[in-house]
Amino acid sequence: MRVPKAVTMLLVGSLAGAPALYAQGAEFSLGGGLSIPSSTFNDVAKLGWHGLVGVSFVPTNWPVGIQVDGQYHQFKLDNDVVGPGSLKDRIIMGTGDIVYKFKTSETTKFRPYILGGGGVYNLKTTGSSDLGTIASTTGSTTKFGLNAGAGFDFKAGSAGLFVEGRFHDVFTTGKDLQFIPITIGIRLGGH
Repeated sequence: MRVPKAVTMLLVGSLAGAPALYAQGAEFSLGGGLSIPSSTFNDVAKLGWHGLVGVSFVPTNWPVGIQVDGQYHQFKLDNDVVGPGSLKDRIIMGTGDIVYKFKTSETTKFRPYILGGGGVYNLKTTGSSDLGTIASTTGSTTKFGLNAGAGFDFKAGSAGLFVEGRFHDVFTTGKDLQFIPITIGIRLGGH
């Protein structure tokens, strides 16, 4: 599998600055969960799955910070719509978001937040149909998009769990491709 250069550069850039960010209170995230197709994408795709890796930084005593993450999504296409076979849509993406963390006390374990921003999305259909066509030879396309969502952290010292939902709108030809990932994961570091 060939990872798009933009996503690779985004992840490498995030990892290169990781030691300095960790010393300043950065949080590192690892998670995964369900990906729900929305709007017209829901007409052809079934419920999918995804994985996420990211880094976020909110300065001490500030409610606003940044988050950069990379995600991999996979959706099985509906055989009733696209014909029999094993076709799948996969999305590899990198997003940069502004994060707003609602003010809570230092002892509060439940910490809600909202986030939103833009990203680069690489889209590709893989697999084959029973009609003899192989979709993986069609190549991939890279598009820009926006995302917004909300979540909450359960903090326990420098580690914790998070649950997050986001709406993604990818600018494609015709109707935009839209989906909603629900992510559960862990965060390390931070305040």
